[in-house]
Amino acid sequence: MWSDTEVISSIDNITEEEGKFLVELAKTAIEYYLKTGKIITLKEFPYEILKKKGATFVTLTKKRTGELRGCIGSIIPVRPLYEDVIHNAIAAATKDPRFFPVTLEELPEIDVKVSVLSYPERIEYTDYIDLLNKIEPFKDGLIIKFGNAQATFLPDVWEELPDKEQFLSHLCLKAGLPSDFWKTGKLEVYRYRTKVFWVWFISQFFHNKYIYY
Repeated sequence: MWSDTEVISSIDNITEEEGKFLVELAKTAIEYYLKTGKIITLKEFPYEILKKKGATFVTLTKKRTGELRGCIGSIIPVRPLYEDVIHNAIAAATKDPRFFPVTLEELPEIDVKVSVLSYPERIEYTDYIDLLNKIEPFKDGLIIKFGNAQATFLPDVWEELPDKEQFLSHLCLKAGLPSDFWKTGKLEVYRYRTKVFWVWFISQFFHNKYIYY
């Protein structure tokens, strides 16, 4: 078990100012990596929460259409928040297997969003009707597990799949399971919440005394 000093105790404790810093950090990490192949880090910590372990997703979308351009993240906090953002930002831009790597020329047309996740909690349910009743659309991110199969949808996905049954069916397909597998009662289901920060991409480095290039 981690102590409270090691893991972010509540995502509600993250301020808008700290969230803006995380987005700028993600943007800078992407741009600097694409230009140099190197990974930035922090030499000073303007906010103590950056040192605590946190799980994040970094999502890239096309500014004009909202089309997804990359999304990579962590479900469980295993490293400091700032490292998780840097790692996932670069991975979202260069390693999402669904897309070609992002190019420098694209950056001005890309929005960057950082979602910080709460620690997942298991949903105990008796049958699929009970499961449906316990899910909160537009609030819950869900993780499903069965054997080696696993998948997650962020709460944002409710915007595209607002129906609970469709949400679960598509999540099962993402995990490589039959679309109606959620009705069998065999899935482990976990929920989490997110606190989301975003800003459009400005094509210039976020020059900051805290960032080491």
